[in-house]
Amino acid sequence: MPGSPFYRRRDPAARGGRSWSLAGMDYGLSGPRSQLVVKVVVAATLTALCMFILRQSSPPFPDNVFSTRQEGVHHVLVTGGAGYIGSHAAMLLLEKDNYRVTIVDNLSRGNLGAIQVLQTLFPEPGRLQFINADLGDAKAVDEIFAKYPFDSVMHFAAVAYVGESMAEPLRYYHNITSNTLLLLEAMARHHVTKLIYSSTCATYGEPKKMPITEDTEQVPINPYGKAKKMAEEIIKDYARNKQMSVMILRYFNVIGSDPQLRLGEAPRPELRVHGRISGACFDAARGFRNGLEIRGDDYQTQDGTCVRDYIHVSDLVEAHVIALNRAEMGKVGIYNVGTGKGLSVKEFVEACKAATKVNISVTILDRRPGDYAEVYSAPKKINDELGWKAKHVNLTETLEVAWKWQKKHPNGYANEPMISV
Repeated sequence: MPGSPFYRRRDPAARGGRSWSLAGMDYGLSGPRSQLVVKVVVAATLTALCMFILRQSSPPFPDNVFSTRQEGVHHVLVTGGAGYIGSHAAMLLLEKDNYRVTIVDNLSRGNLGAIQVLQTLFPEPGRLQFINADLGDAKAVDEIFAKYPFDSVMHFAAVAYVGESMAEPLRYYHNITSNTLLLLEAMARHHVTKLIYSSTCATYGEPKKMPITEDTEQVPINPYGKAKKMAEEIIKDYARNKQMSVMILRYFNVIGSDPQLRLGEAPRPELRVHGRISGACFDAARGFRNGLEIRGDDYQTQDGTCVRDYIHVSDLVEAHVIALNRAEMGKVGIYNVGTGKGLSVKEFVEACKAATKVNISVTILDRRPGDYAEVYSAPKKINDELGWKAKHVNLTETLEVAWKWQKKHPNGYANEPMISV
């Protein structure tokens, strides 16, 4: 945008029209020595020519732009930025003039295609870079922080399936709790003091009273929630003794796609068994699976199925950016991010049928280990203190947009144009 520190484009026509040819030159020399002189002259000419062309076509930013601070530009490290939520967050940051984004992701759960979409949308030098690295690699993480002067960190990277966490608990404690510790240690060594942490309502477990407030006791009942709660405690303990500005956002069930259909939800095929209900509904509507399986209809809820608070991904990442701007030094802000309304799985399925116009068949199975009956938020604190409120609250309309993305991208991100990273 004009006026943005990133808006410094050259007119391609200003460099056009130049043609460089060495063909047909007659040096009028002969013999070995003369040929040597010719070679030296040609080499020197070519070298000078290349240097001239490079100077004429050099980008408006130096090659090490991400390694230097720029006045008026806030450099955010987005961990897990190739994932569903992280990619939407990176896009929202990049839509604003004053953010530079470095995404770190090991692509174990994320999509390189999402990175390629972002690179296409924001090709200007100095806006976005992607680093393929694992947060569990302490040396690699430290090298990244040593090279790039981050102003803040948005930490999304995590495995995040309840059922999988019951089957592979150690993986979850390592990936969530241990990796968050390593990230904090790197932040401490390199004096990065602002952190926006992506947490979850799973830290509350199954409260006796609804809706859930930030003061609701945290008693997680699965390794995913436990690992996230442990990470929260580490962050709070560290921030208590150091000058940090921290926001912990506990959000509920994320659904939806970018309203402009640029990004969406595209889990890897092998992960669909663990995936969100929206993905399962769409897979059933597209014939990728034989109907939809509901895990349990004997919970103590109105229709026997689990009740959840479904938050649109665009609303969720907006809360992250607001939190980034409102974080205060020396304070830890903790906020629930949800709509404040609980809907049952059966209600969700009916909305999905309406959105896709497909009569999805449903099979009832036994309960999934680690699930809880009813969870929905009381978002009053974030409404009052940060001025954030969910905008996309019509479930059918949200699913209609997400369904459009699914039909536009039948293979997920598989057909996105390849861009070097």
